[in-house]
Amino acid sequence: MKKLKVIFLGMQGSGKSTQAKMLAENLGLPYVEMGQLLRDKSQDKDEIARKIQEALSTGSLVENQITIDCLKDKLRQPGFENGYVLDGYPRNKNQLSALDADISKVFYINVPDIEATKRLSARGRHDDSPDLIQNRIKIYHQESEPLLEYFKEKGLLDEVDGQRSIEEVAEDISKKVSGANGTN
Repeated sequence: MKKLKVIFLGMQGSGKSTQAKMLAENLGLPYVEMGQLLRDKSQDKDEIARKIQEALSTGSLVENQITIDCLKDKLRQPGFENGYVLDGYPRNKNQLSALDADISKVFYINVPDIEATKRLSARGRHDDSPDLIQNRIKIYHQESEPLLEYFKEKGLLDEVDGQRSIEEVAEDISKKVSGANGTN
């Protein structure tokens, strides 16, 4: 099997984390959830942690350089030699520079805003207040959505309808990954 580096994009509440975790497990690849990586880093007792906490508390994006540094540190650890499944990165065009050049596939899990809002409200995390949810959706449309065109032009983007059952979405992704893994 060739090295496989897969990215999952989609607004919060799209189901991208669920699908990314399942795919990583099925392929035996490490899974990196950018949001969790930043939440973990926010527990440290330093200036970077304080800046991350501030961004998380307002529903804003964490500073690009902090995000990039956290990801690079993670991917330098042992276990990433054969690839990985990356969830929720990049979040804007400035973060593209830190991406590995040999990305295999980018999945965009597409759901309407109203569905994402419903899902986020139901999960009951402390940072899922209605105002923060709306702010994160707004930022997603402004900052992250433009990346879809970039990945589409590179021939890496596969859009997946995230409104179907978890199993249907997973089966769709699995078929598309087998195709990506057999080529190049």
